[in-house]
Amino acid sequence: MDSWEWNKIFGAILGTLIFVLVVKFAAEAIFEAPTPAKPGYVVQGVEEEKTASATSTAAAEEPLPDFGAVLPSASVANGQQISTRCQQCHDLSKGGPNKIGPNLWGVVGRARASHPGFDYSSAMAANHDAWDYAKLYPFLKSPQADVPGTKMSFAGLRSSQDRIDLIAYLRTQSDSPLPIPAKK
Repeated sequence: MDSWEWNKIFGAILGTLIFVLVVKFAAEAIFEAPTPAKPGYVVQGVEEEKTASATSTAAAEEPLPDFGAVLPSASVANGQQISTRCQQCHDLSKGGPNKIGPNLWGVVGRARASHPGFDYSSAMAANHDAWDYAKLYPFLKSPQADVPGTKMSFAGLRSSQDRIDLIAYLRTQSDSPLPIPAKK
């Protein structure tokens, strides 16, 4: 082969590379994908960047409701319907098995990270306070914000009424339900 043939081969390769780069740049300019506000999944051991809006949201915490006033009027039926989201990872039956998460029978009033046979994250096991109404309410809103480092990847329940209804239902899933506190 002479140099003229080699020049045609290198020219074709170079032309193809330039064409591919132009198509790539054009596609990126036309089809720009927005960056998600929140990752779709949580990677253990990787810390999420703190933004100004996230810290201001955390600073403006939602006040706890008066459980003595809201629990008696809560919809246990709605709480049972909401609990179907929990049942993807938790079992709610008495003596039921642990799944991805621990069995939740009797969770209201039970010490945190105390269900036998379940391997809790170190963040969850660091505190053994009882799951009373005041502890469950913010945890159900955002488990990762309430217990940083938990393995629970549930996004949380934004609706205050949904959280109250779910707590009312979980309260009934016990041999000796935690008493409802007096109204304030």
